[in-house]
Amino acid sequence: MSRFLHPSLRSLTPYVPGEQPKAAGLIKLNTNEAPFSPPPAVREAVTSAAGRLRLYPDPESTALREALGEKLGVPRESLLMTNGSDELLYYAFLAYARNGVAFPDVTYGFYQVLADLLDCPTRILPLRQDLTVDADAFCAAPEMAVITNPNAPTGLSLPLRQIERIVRSAPDRLVLIDEAYVDFGGESAVGLTQSCDNLIVARTFSKSRALAGGRLGFGVANEAVIRELTAIKNAINPYNVNALTQAAGLACLAEDAYFTEACAALAALRDKTADTLRAMGCAVTESKANFLFVEAPGVPGETLFRRLREQNILTRYFNQPRTKDRIRVTVGTPEQMDLFIKEVGRIMEVAK
Repeated sequence: MSRFLHPSLRSLTPYVPGEQPKAAGLIKLNTNEAPFSPPPAVREAVTSAAGRLRLYPDPESTALREALGEKLGVPRESLLMTNGSDELLYYAFLAYARNGVAFPDVTYGFYQVLADLLDCPTRILPLRQDLTVDADAFCAAPEMAVITNPNAPTGLSLPLRQIERIVRSAPDRLVLIDEAYVDFGGESAVGLTQSCDNLIVARTFSKSRALAGGRLGFGVANEAVIRELTAIKNAINPYNVNALTQAAGLACLAEDAYFTEACAALAALRDKTADTLRAMGCAVTESKANFLFVEAPGVPGETLFRRLREQNILTRYFNQPRTKDRIRVTVGTPEQMDLFIKEVGRIMEVAK
């Protein structure tokens, strides 16, 4: 550590992304990427946009916000496009969480990193015994609330009526709902943003639109909140969404039927895989995301993670008290899930 680093950052623990291996032949079920590719029209749009790379992109992502607003049924003034949804989270924490932020004990690890980075006091609200979000606890918490819905890594989804109850329980407290996985079976709170001025919804094109490499996210909120977040964006990174990503995002919106069908097929495969694992004796949460949270009887979570890794199957393991018995598994292709199930069965048999 150099002597130049500010003292407040010397104990910072950064977020650890899922492994992005360079080796060939691995079955990558660890980072919740889509197993399907964008359709040809998206690639063609990116290729066309590459001819204008000498020019700066539109700093307001105007065309993208117009098209997205039409799809979501909100005015473009209620939208902010960002470099992945993580950028939106950073702006929201910077703007609204400095006096305190509340989030579950089992959730997206980036929230704690942001809170530490920005010196935000945190209130950690434990999930219920069944790993569902405790809506009553969030209604009672005075700090800005941040909830991933469906949650990660559990995949469990809080019903929209409970989200609305939390939002309306304290109109002077901001609530941020992170809907990275909502397109796989959750209920979106986007519609509430037009009647609840204390609500921000964060979304991403990374999962259901297969643009993880493009880094495109967005926020939906009351127009006043969006103006504040946009001012912060323009103070930090005014050209935050590059021209190629804006083109890809527009093309994705025009191919909505393709992605709707792909997400439905993935959700069906998710449920089929979960049913098979349960028949084998595994415990699997009722995921509404593009991943499963799996516990194999007689096999500690870390052991299962490592044994699968030895067979070139990458999953995600979170070594925390309430998650140490499970692994998170991205839903891949049907062939990949068949291999995963086969290996889990073999590992369980050896452990007997």
